[in-house]
Amino acid sequence: MKAVDLRKLEEAELTSRMEELAAEHMKLRFQKATMQLTNTARIGQVRKEIARIQTILAER
Repeated sequence: MKAVDLRKLEEAELTSRMEELAAEHMKLRFQKATMQLTNTARIGQVRKEIARIQTILAER
């Protein structure tokens, strides 16, 4: 999601989205460690989206 779209969401929705992304990030890290990860770029995408959400929450 883009930052513009994330700013439209409420804080509860943002925190739940961030928890989902954190779980996905951990899953991707385990897949990378066991050599099962096919799309390695997804790790960076998830990290950046978590950072966007944290930034928006800090602004509020």
